[in-house]
Amino acid sequence: MGQEAGQTESAAGKKVFILYPHSVIQEEMLDILIMGGFETYTLHDHKKALRMLERFPGSIMFINIDEGMPEKEWEAYIRGIQENPKIKDTRLGILSYNQDKKLMEKYLMDLSLPCGYVQLKLGVQESTKIIMNALQANEAKGRRKFIRAFCADDINATMNYKDADVFFQGKLLDISSAGIAAKTSTSIDLPPKSILHDIQLKLHGALVMADGILIGKRQDDNNVLILLFDPSKMQTDNKLVIHRYIKQCLQKYIDGLKV
Repeated sequence: MGQEAGQTESAAGKKVFILYPHSVIQEEMLDILIMGGFETYTLHDHKKALRMLERFPGSIMFINIDEGMPEKEWEAYIRGIQENPKIKDTRLGILSYNQDKKLMEKYLMDLSLPCGYVQLKLGVQESTKIIMNALQANEAKGRRKFIRAFCADDINATMNYKDADVFFQGKLLDISSAGIAAKTSTSIDLPPKSILHDIQLKLHGALVMADGILIGKRQDDNNVLILLFDPSKMQTDNKLVIHRYIKQCLQKYIDGLKV
């Protein structure tokens, strides 16, 4: 699955975990965060979450305190994170439909959570905006401009290209919103900066058409092509399909870790 620090263009970015996400977060909000370049995962086990934070120091985690445990136990859980030398550098935030001011004050003032208390009653768009502002303030992306997902082990991630003179198929090795790396079955004789129209990507049954520029080949393998998408020609629907596929790859990676 690529580097452990995982799936991304630069190790400078932080992993963002959402513990016990509401269904609305798992769909629309997660799409927006991934498209915004934040490496976001969902977790559904608070004990495993602690081990994950040990595995990835300096991560950010938003906790839905409406599920999983009674609120008092969540308070103890959070204090435990803050007092544990192995994971105390985790930056925490709260997600909840509870608008009780004393409760909010406890997490914001007493526990001083750097990622705040997000009131989900504000709606998906406003809640997502608040989370993104918190992530930006906590430098979640670092120097990273986009998320790269490694998909060499996914037989259902392929590409093909055909024009009047050239036809080739390839197996995707990685993908980001900026482009792909693909291994072809035969050597392709195309010069760098060749413009390729209507590249067809198949991502788990979803079809994406994109224009791209051939940047070149990997030095260690001439059958691996590096292609950049032409963002001016990429339709919004196709961008969403790519980001949702990236989201699937990221989640598969984190779910498969033995911690």
